[in-house]
Amino acid sequence: MNRVDLRSDTVTKPTDEMRAVMSTAPVGDDVFGEDSTVIELQNRMASLLGKEAGLFVPSGTMSNAIAIRCHTQPGDEIITEENSHIYVYEGGGYAALSGCSVALVPSEVGIMDVTNVESKIRKSVDSKSHYPNGTLVCLENTSNRGGGTFYPQGNIDGIAKKARSQNCAVHMDGARLFNAVIASGVEPSRMVRDCDTVSICISKGLGAPVGGVLLGSNELIHQAHRWRKMFGGGMRQAGVIAAAGLYALDHNRDRLVEDHHRAYQLANGLIDIDGIEIDLKTVQTNMIYLQTKTPAVEIVKKLADHGIDVLAIGSNLIRMVTHLHINDEDIEKTINVFNKISDFLN
Repeated sequence: MNRVDLRSDTVTKPTDEMRAVMSTAPVGDDVFGEDSTVIELQNRMASLLGKEAGLFVPSGTMSNAIAIRCHTQPGDEIITEENSHIYVYEGGGYAALSGCSVALVPSEVGIMDVTNVESKIRKSVDSKSHYPNGTLVCLENTSNRGGGTFYPQGNIDGIAKKARSQNCAVHMDGARLFNAVIASGVEPSRMVRDCDTVSICISKGLGAPVGGVLLGSNELIHQAHRWRKMFGGGMRQAGVIAAAGLYALDHNRDRLVEDHHRAYQLANGLIDIDGIEIDLKTVQTNMIYLQTKTPAVEIVKKLADHGIDVLAIGSNLIRMVTHLHINDEDIEKTINVFNKISDFLN
């Protein structure tokens, strides 16, 4: 049985063409700064995002962790959306690795507004030292738990302006930033113009097997080198995997629109099935969230029996993600299977 794996866009495997590029990549010792392929990826990504420099790291989570450590001191507070990846899915790294507390901002489908962000920025000096210092605002674009929603540019600009007025830096968790770029039509450098640092993951929609890049100023990236080493992220002949990132930038960015189209096609095909609810306004990129009547884990098992793999992320919540290995036939098959098990969904 050919399975349809909709659990995440992280399940993609390198294509034959990507593997060929990886196998012939020039390499060197990246800890010594001598891997030309890593250097090329860092420079290309920095140019694309309008930043001075970049640092190749093993994962998006490490990229976020390094950024937080660079921007904060132990006892500081970061400000982020209440269901953000940094808060929910990164093992409490902001506390364990940077000694920070977190102020959680309510949102509308994962998108924060300026007023709510401002209300969560606390300063020690304003409280006779009772409050922690809020020093970093973190955004996530696209918003995973928001359903794959992307930020209107006005929200990003407004939040960054307010953060700066409160002496806060701004970090963009851009694990799926290029999905936001495709969906919004905003150029990547414009999108993150007012962000001090940006984290890009190359192993999600871009289809590379591993890695991320942290972007920022020369000074900050110089500092980030030290934290990468301390966090265990220094890699030697890393050009083998950086080459996959270069291939992805050339071949897999523009095709993200296909993933978005298929996600919307899938959502529309499921919207009228009893027992599940889909908020179409959140289906903006490559994700579909289903609210279910039947416990989510039971639906996951039933779908798996029919060759469809999805992810339960709550007692009655399922996530499906389209990616470069999902084609039109897979979407049709998934819709057909949901219809086939429709009685089980109620």
